[in-house]
Amino acid sequence: MSQFRSKRRPIHGVFLLDKASGYSSNASLQKVKRLFNAQKAGHTGSLDPIASGLLPICLGEATKLSSYLLHSDKRYVVKIRLGIETDTADIEGAVISEAPVPPLTATLIDEVLTPFRGEITQVPPMYSALKHQGQRLYDLARKGVEIEREPRPITIYELLLKDFDDSSLDLEVHCSKGTYIRSLAQDIGRALGCGGHVEVLRRTAVGDLLLENATTVDVLEALEGPLREASLQPMDGLVAHFPRVDLNDSLSVLVRQGNPVFVAQAPTSGWVRLYGLGLGFIGLGEVLDDGRVGPRRILQLEIPSASRIEAGSDEVAQEPLASDVM
Repeated sequence: MSQFRSKRRPIHGVFLLDKASGYSSNASLQKVKRLFNAQKAGHTGSLDPIASGLLPICLGEATKLSSYLLHSDKRYVVKIRLGIETDTADIEGAVISEAPVPPLTATLIDEVLTPFRGEITQVPPMYSALKHQGQRLYDLARKGVEIEREPRPITIYELLLKDFDDSSLDLEVHCSKGTYIRSLAQDIGRALGCGGHVEVLRRTAVGDLLLENATTVDVLEALEGPLREASLQPMDGLVAHFPRVDLNDSLSVLVRQGNPVFVAQAPTSGWVRLYGLGLGFIGLGEVLDDGRVGPRRILQLEIPSASRIEAGSDEVAQEPLASDVM
């Protein structure tokens, strides 16, 4: 039967998926990959199955840039159900303890939230993709094995109370990479003396990418071919936080051959986005100690034959599975 399947095609770009609750990030990725009939795809930081919201999907050469977005900050809206702790710290887990919820006021809640703002440490949950001696923690947790986890530094840039009732809190969270919202919910519940878990979780931003620009799988499936491709975002949106450097024709050729180059008015340090005259975005570079811009992640796209060259030994990511699981 495989001989009748359509051949996967090279398509490059970023699809901003509004992932539905109840689906794994990998299942959502594979669905998007099939709809675009793409040869290569990867995501930039997974969401728990119960979570919905923004899941950027990289297609083709954009997979070379996925790791840079993995390290970006994130934004969420979360409903924390108080009075009940579960073994997974979310609504899908088994109840492990219950306690009465104290009378809640905005003042009390803000006092409890204050220590969680700024630079803090957090113990990752057992139900996470982190590894211990080569095994995923969630696999050990399902066997009833509890491993001591070291606290890790994270930053909570914003932690805003949007609403509350006598047994739940609605919060907006702006946090650094590596933050587990389930652990945050559990810790806030414990600080209130009653415990808590994530009931609803939705990711609203990853770096500069926003949920308001995302599309659901159902809408994508309903689009015809040209409109479907028009839903793709430019690849340089993944690395918009790096400064831009424009190259003339000769410098573009040298960079695409893997050679560092001197560029007038380039930044003096750090990573940069590289653009070729008539080529658009061609990849990422890094300013070297001697002031030259060295190529780091150069995209292999179809360009005019006079400039078609090899671009060094950069490896292309193959459907990366990120460990930044919420």
